[in-house]
Order: sequence, then C-alpha cells, then structure tokens
Amino acid sequence: MVPRASLNSDPPIAASTAIELRGISKAFRIPHERRDTVREHFLHPAKRTTYEANAVLRNVSFSIKKGERFGVVGRNGSGKTTLLKAIAGIYRVDAGQVIVRGMLSPFIELGVGFNMELSARDNVIINGTLLGLSRRELNERFDEIIAFAELERFVDQRLKNYSSGMQVRLAYSVAIQVPFDILLVDEVLAVGDAKFQQKCARTFDDFQEAGKTLLLVSHSPTAIRDYCDRAILLEDGAVVSIGPADEVVDLYYEREGIATS
Repeated sequence: MVPRASLNSDPPIAASTAIELRGISKAFRIPHERRDTVREHFLHPAKRTTYEANAVLRNVSFSIKKGERFGVVGRNGSGKTTLLKAIAGIYRVDAGQVIVRGMLSPFIELGVGFNMELSARDNVIINGTLLGLSRRELNERFDEIIAFAELERFVDQRLKNYSSGMQVRLAYSVAIQVPFDILLVDEVLAVGDAKFQQKCARTFDDFQEAGKTLLLVSHSPTAIRDYCDRAILLEDGAVVSIGPADEVVDLYYEREGIATS
C-alpha cells in the first residue's frame, strides 16, 4: 500500500480526480557494450561504455476519476507496465507530473515480495505485514485470503512448487485485503483461470460500489472492454486515443488489423 502525492499540485486537481498525469515522459539508457567480468575491467580500464536513450513514455497526459474503472491497452512494448510503475512511484519520471490522491495498492509484478522457499502461510504473514496489516488483522483474515485463492489444500506447501496461476491467486488475495483507494493491476486476469477471472470481476464491482478506483493494464482487449468504463490506447509510449473502453478497444483492433467478427 503506497501513499502518493504530488510535490507540486499547482494547478490543483479536481476533488473528483484520483490520478492525473501531466505530460510525463520516461526513458531508459541502453548500453551499447557490456563488460561483465573483472578481467575486462582490468584489461580495458579506460574503455567507456556508450548509451542510447530508449523513450518508453512520451508526453503522456490523462486523468482518472475516483471510483472509475480505467484500462490501458496496447501491444507488447507500448509502455503499459512502465506507466503503471511510474504511477506507483517505482520509476521516477524524467518529465511531467504524476499526481495521485489516495492510497495505492499496486499489484504489478507476479512474485514480487514472495519467498519461494516459504509456504503460502508464511508468505501471507510476511506480505500482509509489509502492506500494513497487523498480526491480529492477518489472523482474522487469513482463512478468507486462502479461501479466495482456493489454496486450502496447499497452504503449507512451498511457493516454488506452485504454478504461476496459484501464485497470482495468492498475491491478489493478499493485495485486496489491505485498505486502499486505488488498485493498480497488471495482467492478473491473464494468469488466472476462468473461475478466478470471475472472482476478480466481482471484486472489481465491489470496489466500484465502495468508491474505489481501478487501473487495469492488460494485453487482452477483451478484458479492458468487459471490466473498464474508459481506457487509453498506448503506442510506442504515447497516448493514441482515450475514451469509452469499447471504442478504444475497437480502435486497437482496427490499427492492428484484427477482425472482430
């Protein structure tokens, strides 16, 4: 659970806004040469590595209302996960502003914070504590967490023996137990089976009824159409379109040359 706020909120965002991005850009440096061994450093101490800038996000601007279910769609490499990490504060943007009003619960990378040598029981306690739950709260919610993940039979099994689907069910079950205003989700629906996807959909409905905000990133345009109110289409790190989710998805299919009927 991550509290986020702007360092400079002038002009301020509207009271109804949960997230606002103002012209954010992010680039990574790609080395042209690598020197991975100590021997290479000794043999060529003065050799300099040159870098090339790879722009991943380019002047991205949009806002998300409180209680909205907002989607991000685009092909692989379009900048979707980087965008989520910038909002979560994992990446610092090179330009622009990221303004967040409320408490974040980021569910971005599968397995982050998990110890694969420990059991599900131990990982729930460790992750729940890191996310801000007390031991009493964890004890009260433990059975609910395990039941939602459908891991009752495997609760004392090491996570290294879990499938990716089992891991994502456990991680999501923990993530939704902590107090949050905004949930950032990256591809949770791509790993889970149909039954788990239906469970997630019900939690999305519950969150919206409670006034919570959902930001969903997915490689599946169908998921964006089914679960989101509005969406953006990213291409090469830039926003191509923003609007109702079904319209944005239709545009994505059109630009990718994918028949929908």
